Amino acid sequence: MSQQIPPRLGGGAVDLSHLAARGTQQAGGSAAGHTAVGQPGAQAGGQTVDVPAAVFDVTDQSFEQAAQLSGVVPVVLMLRIDGDAACDALAPVLENAVRGLDGKVVLGFVDVSANPGLAQAFQAQAVPTVVALVGGRPVPLFQGPAADEQIRELFVQLLQLAEQQGVSGRVSAPDLGAVSEGPVEPPVNPAHAEALEALDRGDFSAAVQAYEQVLVKAPADHEARAALVQVRLLERLQGVSAGEIRDAAAAAPQGVAEQMLVADLDVSGGHIEDAFLRLLELFAASDIDEDRTQIRERLLELFEVVGQSDPRVAAARTRLANMLY
Repeated sequence: MSQQIPPRLGGGAVDLSHLAARGTQQAGGSAAGHTAVGQPGAQAGGQTVDVPAAVFDVTDQSFEQAAQLSGVVPVVLMLRIDGDAACDALAPVLENAVRGLDGKVVLGFVDVSANPGLAQAFQAQAVPTVVALVGGRPVPLFQGPAADEQIRELFVQLLQLAEQQGVSGRVSAPDLGAVSEGPVEPPVNPAHAEALEALDRGDFSAAVQAYEQVLVKAPADHEARAALVQVRLLERLQGVSAGEIRDAAAAAPQGVAEQMLVADLDVSGGHIEDAFLRLLELFAASDIDEDRTQIRERLLELFEVVGQSDPRVAAARTRLANMLY
């Protein structure tokens, strides 16, 4: 992803750096999820500390220890809801990306329904939301689905940012290098097996077709519908860089296909309001029925990607309805 990572969360987000500072003063302190850091309070770059796990749960109560650990390595936090299809799909992708970084990054899962303090602190308006802590300071990463390649590129940028701030240590943990099986989930629906196998291969087109066939036979399968819109989004973005997408849109400000793809990119990067506003304005400016139908259908699909309960979806849906009627 070509977009630079901002050093702080915008929009009045809480500065959590004091938690890291306080954590470093605690002799014999523990890291996130009861993770015992080998050398408490070490902030110097290049240091290696021992921890029981590189992937762990973070709660309102254990957050201070996660902030402490972020003085040694970046701590990526995924704010999630257990059982949410988008969260369940993203979690193992993040796990494997983190495990492949040889201890340079750790990953914490935050159940926002059980930890409202962290959900509020990070201003999580949708799940999944992925942020990082570097030296106790929050770094926004993305919301919603993201492809493995995008995540790995983003982590490269995160490590560069961390190094600039003197956070360039490493952790040693038994689970590093292990193949992630993801969080504990209900048994896989056999009807989804073909689609999931295609996703494992990185074949988004085959996964889309498989989920579409599931919905032909079971139109009320909400899990398949949620997965389908997410995979369609990833398929549309596959093989095209963010720079190419934005350049094409700038060259064709009224181009429906070009503007819809930028909206896809914005949603994948967590810029939800920008995506909705772009398509709503494009819809309002168009007087071609076929174009308006395409824009409306893309909006409705992105509403499902973000989540129908998201207040930004409700606001955009109301505005779209006012334009239609």
